Amino acid sequence: MITKSESETLGFAEQYAKTLQKGDVVLLYGDLGAGKTAFVKGVARGLGIGDEITSPTYAYMNDYGGILYHFDCYRLSCGAQAEALGLTDYFYAGGICMVEWPQNIADVLPDGCKIVRIAKLGENEREIVTE
Repeated sequence: MITKSESETLGFAEQYAKTLQKGDVVLLYGDLGAGKTAFVKGVARGLGIGDEITSPTYAYMNDYGGILYHFDCYRLSCGAQAEALGLTDYFYAGGICMVEWPQNIADVLPDGCKIVRIAKLGENEREIVTE
């Protein structure tokens, strides 16, 4: 899917949310500024979450009512750090987990994760591939 604006990215993610089920773990791959957090905003909207969605860069994880858990693992260097912070417990808490920078904790990710790859093609244009 190619989106031409943040609004289109949000709309695509909102529709993608309809494919998700409780307990799903979605791994978000993309460079800094690719639109991973924007994608999570769209998913949240699709799940009926009205809270403001912000990047959990310093908190590591934001919990939106037990429905959506948004992780930012950019500052983690291994899965053991995620375990020590208690982050991996949320993979089994019954909500939907959206994980930015999952490659940093690859050794503790559960089996069967869904994958979203976002590539920045231009100022507002993104290529989004779901697996």
